[in-house]
Amino acid sequence: MNRPLDLFASLVAGTLFGFGLSYATMIRPEVVISFLTFDDLGLLFVLGAATGINMLVFQWLPRLRRQPLLGGAFEARPFSVDKRSLTGGALFGVGWGICGVCPGPALAGLGAGNTDLLIALAGIFAGALLHGLLEDRRNATTTAQLQS
Repeated sequence: MNRPLDLFASLVAGTLFGFGLSYATMIRPEVVISFLTFDDLGLLFVLGAATGINMLVFQWLPRLRRQPLLGGAFEARPFSVDKRSLTGGALFGVGWGICGVCPGPALAGLGAGNTDLLIALAGIFAGALLHGLLEDRRNATTTAQLQS
């Protein structure tokens, strides 16, 4: 992604995503907590719309076009459900429930002036750093075992 058009498209997409999260009130932790405690299920419509649009774009667009609008090629997204993905999903859910925002809404909320979300972002970056350090250690151990 070095071409100016790719950077501009990423900026436009990120701006639309952030505006959408803000408009849907997903950047407000109290709204998300209300959703997670089943007091207000309004965000269910947001999640449903996002999932529906995602399915349309990722399933139908490659069938309608030979290549993406900005060039390159459509590629399959590898994914497997295993112990690691389930554990990661559970940890993500616990973190989401504790602070009331996930990474995208936290960044969008910070852009909207909610500086309290800096604490959530610090936790998100600390968790990513911890995972990276543990993954490096795991890969080093695996490599050492293969060489011996």
